Formats: sequence, structure tokens, C-alpha cells
Amino acid sequence: MSLDKIIEIKGLTKRFKDITAVDNLNLNVFQGDIFGFLGPNGAGKSTTIRMILSLITPTSGTIHLFGKPLGSHRKEILSNIGAIVEKPDFYLYLTAYKNLELLGRISGVDISKRRIMEVLEIVQLHERANYKVKTFSYGMKQRLGIAQALIHNPDLIILDEPTNGLDPSGVKEVRDLILSLNRDHNKTIFLSSHILPEVEIVATRMAIINKGRTVVEGEVQTLLNSGKLMVKIGVDNYLDAVEAMKISHWNTSLEPSDGLQIWLSVHQKEISQINQYLVEKGVAIHSITSTRSLEDYFLTITQGNLQ
Repeated sequence: MSLDKIIEIKGLTKRFKDITAVDNLNLNVFQGDIFGFLGPNGAGKSTTIRMILSLITPTSGTIHLFGKPLGSHRKEILSNIGAIVEKPDFYLYLTAYKNLELLGRISGVDISKRRIMEVLEIVQLHERANYKVKTFSYGMKQRLGIAQALIHNPDLIILDEPTNGLDPSGVKEVRDLILSLNRDHNKTIFLSSHILPEVEIVATRMAIINKGRTVVEGEVQTLLNSGKLMVKIGVDNYLDAVEAMKISHWNTSLEPSDGLQIWLSVHQKEISQINQYLVEKGVAIHSITSTRSLEDYFLTITQGNLQ
């Protein structure tokens, strides 16, 4: 991953009369990131995205994109961003191809037939190029929206809830498309979503905001491993293993289990120590698995209980 900052936000604040939607927000997105932008409803995610896209003006703070201040380089910066904010809109009685062609004309960009077909192929709609959009499923419309964001070949793609309302098949299609855009087409992706398992699969870095402020930012796996994990240890003799754990200093870490595996809530660094301890106690171990989902982490940190 390059260390070039694509988005750098410092002290960003937006007030609507007596309501502070975004409060001294700081954020860094680097070239090559798939960046998950997370927060509970009302946290300020959509307001932040609208400020990044220059749709609303900040009360205070700074936004730099591609190393340049948004305020003085607005036109240049926005020409290198593709975005879907909420549900993409199309002319339903026109074909997918005609919708993208018309978009090019409206935006003042000379879009070639070849480029239109290229982006339709990227989103796997090239075989439906000449079908009217009214015949498309919701998932196909979402992918056409991403094609619309790609038409001028931007370096940064901003997607606000791109899988909202999709069935599992549609969610997978959009997820695979996001991964392909990042890996195969070198796009930096800024992804706002409330479907946490999907973000966990695709995102390399993330930020969680709450009440308009950044609560945490960093690499996804590093953050997920920073607190306690749920560790499941498969043993040959469950009762002997439990007795051994009860006389150890991990006795308070024991969790209710299924009677087949020991379940513990411990930090990553303790797992090897527990393994060694049980072996020394004569307990035969056949498996150790540790898990912590993004959903668990999200709930913990937004409730202010991160250990």
C-alpha cells in the first residue's frame, strides 16, 4: 500500500443550527485502501461524505484530497472522484448504454463508446448494455450506478451504503466488484456501510465514528486483534481441562461453553501461554480457534467499553 494520502481530514465540523452532525472529525485514507467508514445511525457518516463531495460546506476544519485543499481545487479534485450517494437514479426507459452516454454529455466529458462498454464489462452488465433499465433488478441498478461512478476513470470511488436493500446474491456481486476495482483496477475505495460482515471481508483499513467524532482508525485486522478474543480450545477430556483452567490465573476468563470445548475471553498474546499451560497439565489439545467479528468490535467500541 502506498503511503500517499488520498483523503486527509482535520478538525472537520458541521453544525445545523443547534445540531452538531460532525464534531472535530479527523480521518486519513491512503492510496490503495478499501476504507470502511462505519458508525451507528446519526453518527455523521453521510454528512461527512457530502462535505468530501463538496455538496455541503463545513462549519470549520479542512479537507485535502489527493494532497490538495478541496476549497481551492474543487473542480480538479471532483473530476478524479466517482461516487454513489444513496440510491442511484436512472432514466428507466433508456438502455444502460444510453444512460451512461447521457451522463457523459451532461457532465461535459467526452465519453467514447469503447469506454462505456469497458465500464459495463467491469460491472458485468455488458451483455445487458442495450436493455432498458426498467428491466433491471435492484442489484443490477446498483452495479450500473457503480459503472456511472467509473465512467470518467477516477482514482477514488466513494460508495455510500452500496449494498443497502440487496439480497444476499446482490450483496456478493457488489462485494466482489469492490474487491475487483481495488485489486484489478487500482481504485481507492471509501466505503460507508452498516453491513458489518461485508466490510470485514473487503476493507483493509477502517474508521468508526460516533456522535460525529472519530473513535478509532486503523488496519482492520490490527484493530480486531487489539482487544479480547473469544478462544475455543478443543480437548480430549473436557472435564480435566476445565478443572485445570479453574486453578489457573485464567479462571475468570472462562466463558459458558457447549461442554465439548473450553471457551475463554482472552487477549491474542495469551493464547500460546494457555496452550503451554494445558499441555503441562497433561491436557491433550486438538484445536484452537480464536474469533472476533467486526460486529462485536463495533458494538464494543461505540458503547465505550473497549478493553
